[in-house]
Amino acid sequence: MNTTRAQQQRRYEGGQQRILIVDDHPIFRKGIVMLLEHEQDIIICGEAETATQAMGLVESHEFDLVIADISLKDTNGIELVKSLKALKPHLPVLVLSMHDESLYAERALRAGARGYLMKQAPPDELVAAIRQVLRGDLYLSAAANLLMLNSFVTGRDSSSKSSVEKLSDRELEIFELLGQGRGTSMIAHDLRLSVKTVEAHRAHIKTKLGITTAPELVRAAVEWLTRRSGGGD
Repeated sequence: MNTTRAQQQRRYEGGQQRILIVDDHPIFRKGIVMLLEHEQDIIICGEAETATQAMGLVESHEFDLVIADISLKDTNGIELVKSLKALKPHLPVLVLSMHDESLYAERALRAGARGYLMKQAPPDELVAAIRQVLRGDLYLSAAANLLMLNSFVTGRDSSSKSSVEKLSDRELEIFELLGQGRGTSMIAHDLRLSVKTVEAHRAHIKTKLGITTAPELVRAAVEWLTRRSGGGD
């Protein structure tokens, strides 16, 4: 049975909140467990390293919150958010990732997440984000909030940006890494994909962006990432 927002609020006020962590790095999961073990109102009740494992746990157990990374072994974390939203619409998800919030926070919220936080954030900010999402509110960092407000005020007037919006979540992830100077082999290693799979994604990205050569693709990725980071004209 799905948990309604009102039920979540009552459980938050009256007892421990059950959390599932989804991340493919065991050391990072352990760090989250250690961070939260002294919080009397929060308890880690499950861990998963893949989206498949996470879906199985959510189907068979009750959780009040899922903390999920974007980069997972079997699928993109944003796709996991969509699947969780379809399975249990009232189960909140907080995305906790190394990926730049200026690139992924909006996509995560559109997919159904209730918050987005980067792994570089201070531990106390993570605890605050967890509690805010458990109360039924959205959570974004001050920087991400400002970015979305500016985007809303100025509108989407860049043809390059609208083209990038055509990319799938995995393609956007690879496009970002290309902009950071990562090569195909390094991207394959970081995302736990085969080189052939990354090459296929690169080909799809070029097609969607109207790009014909590899150097042009890398240049476009660097320029786009610079604009998104506020370093462009």
